[in-house]
Amino acid sequence: MNDIIVGVTPHYSSEYSDPMNKKFSFIYHVSIKNNGGRSVQLISRHWIITDGDAQAKEVKGLGVVGEQPTIAPGEAYQYTSSVTLNTQVGTMEGYYQMSCNSETAFDVSIPVFLLSVPGAVH
Repeated sequence: MNDIIVGVTPHYSSEYSDPMNKKFSFIYHVSIKNNGGRSVQLISRHWIITDGDAQAKEVKGLGVVGEQPTIAPGEAYQYTSSVTLNTQVGTMEGYYQMSCNSETAFDVSIPVFLLSVPGAVH
C-alpha cells in the first residue's frame, strides 16, 4: 500500500557505546505516516540488521515498542528505539505488517538506512 510512508532518522549514541569492546549503539527515530483514506493498524515488524562485516540478523515481533498502534488517515505515529552493532557501520531495513480494519493484511517497506559512527564513512 503506497499510502503509508515510513521515514527513519538514525543517530550514533556515544553515551551507550563501548568502542573498546566493539559495542556501537545507535538510536533511531521512526515516523509512519498514513496518507490513505482508511485507518491502519501496525501488527508486527520484521527488521534485517546487517553489520559492517556483512553479518545479518533478523528481528521479528508484534508491534513496536510494546504497542500495536492504529494510525488514522492523515495522522502519523512516531517512536524511538535502538540497536547495538559490533562494527562502526551497518544498515537496517525491513517491513511492517499492517492491517485495515482487521481485514486485509499488507506489508509496508522500511527503506534501508545507514548506521554509522561519525567519521567512519567518508
